[in-house]
Amino acid sequence: MSTQPLPSGRPPQRTGAAKRILPPKPVAAGIVALSFTVLLYLVELVDALLPAELDHGGIVARSLAGLDGIAWAPVLHGSWSHVFANTVPVLVFAFLAMAGGIGQWIAVTVTIWLVGGVGVWLTAPPDTVTVGASGLAFGWLAFLLVRGLFNRSVSQLLVAVVLLFVWGGMLWGVLPGNPGVSWQGHLFGALGGVLAAWVVARADRRRAGGPGTSTRLPPPPGQPGPT
Repeated sequence: MSTQPLPSGRPPQRTGAAKRILPPKPVAAGIVALSFTVLLYLVELVDALLPAELDHGGIVARSLAGLDGIAWAPVLHGSWSHVFANTVPVLVFAFLAMAGGIGQWIAVTVTIWLVGGVGVWLTAPPDTVTVGASGLAFGWLAFLLVRGLFNRSVSQLLVAVVLLFVWGGMLWGVLPGNPGVSWQGHLFGALGGVLAAWVVARADRRRAGGPGTSTRLPPPPGQPGPT
């Protein structure tokens, strides 16, 4: 392990992978996004066929018994119309969020899942159950919107502009107003997406500096260099 000076004293540049706008393996990414969406339909089908009332297993605010709902809420829905409303955003945003690879997407999704779930558990109205994948959709959308700022990527910013043009109205869902809609899930899901974009950008910066190295100015004259 060694330390190396920065060339010309300039900060490391982002790699092309960090500024990618489409998944490196689009077929695999499409299969993952489609599979997750199919899972939502299968869970709702089981809920409709069996008298299981699976949607009661969502997040119950500030209840220890409802804390495990954080793990299940994004794949549960209150009705078929609820699933239909989330289908296109989930497919599109999940696919585009895999631009950094499926492994990174899993980490981003877990971050959104946990931040959104914990936020709902802490802030949702008492005696309510929160379910649905819209928190994930808001998180992926927020991730896609801000990653270009962190990466200083013109292409990613252009994609963000297109997403804002098509789905910008969704962002009003982070504000209170529509009864029966969890603005808390939308808000904390979006915050999870911003956090994930920041963490990914920091990781990309570290990788740009080179594996196993730290960036340091050259030693003063007369002093030994790194070994």
